Amino acid sequence: MRDRFTFEIESLKQRLLDLATAADRAIIRAVRAVDTAASDDARAVIAADSAIDAEEVTIEEECLKLMALYQPVAGDLRLIVTILKVNGELERVADLASNIAARAIDMATDAVPADCRHDFTPMVDRAHKMLRGALDAFVCHRPDQARKIILEDDAVDALNAACYTEARTKLLRFPDHAGYVLDCVTISHSIERIADIATNICEDVIYLEEGQIVRHQKRVEQ
Repeated sequence: MRDRFTFEIESLKQRLLDLATAADRAIIRAVRAVDTAASDDARAVIAADSAIDAEEVTIEEECLKLMALYQPVAGDLRLIVTILKVNGELERVADLASNIAARAIDMATDAVPADCRHDFTPMVDRAHKMLRGALDAFVCHRPDQARKIILEDDAVDALNAACYTEARTKLLRFPDHAGYVLDCVTISHSIERIADIATNICEDVIYLEEGQIVRHQKRVEQ
């Protein structure tokens, strides 16, 4: 019985990591579509979202089946609960990638001057690194790494706030490109949400490894 449970858990974890890879690729492709005005890439991200949604539902169903069949307790129960939570977070990452892709399609029709364009690279790099680090902390059982990643969220929040400030100035300077500027604000918010999701996953890792719920704490002590 235990061997079968272990096998099914490992299979479930692999499906979760495959979902993470799909969500990660969606982010990369969506942001690239913004940078290069590649509407085809953006449409591909949106089209792929339904498959990610379906896989998220399948993983959830598998988690519930394991809970019903094996009635896990202690660490086993925490692991399934964590997989359930991370699964939902990854689906939201894919949704945010789709939102960014939709904005990319809209922005591709607006030939904005160079000094009106917004460089998302610093913000994307930080948020993307946080997400990958959070997933690595989950795979490698590293609550210490999760705590460090949580502390990085403020930097992404600051970049998002700076984008809002910049947008107010650009709306006055480039009123003919207001649509582009507002799309930038939406994209910035989506990237900031991805960093928040990375933080949530890190909190889930701490719960999994230590049984400690750190959600809603302003800081997680190292």
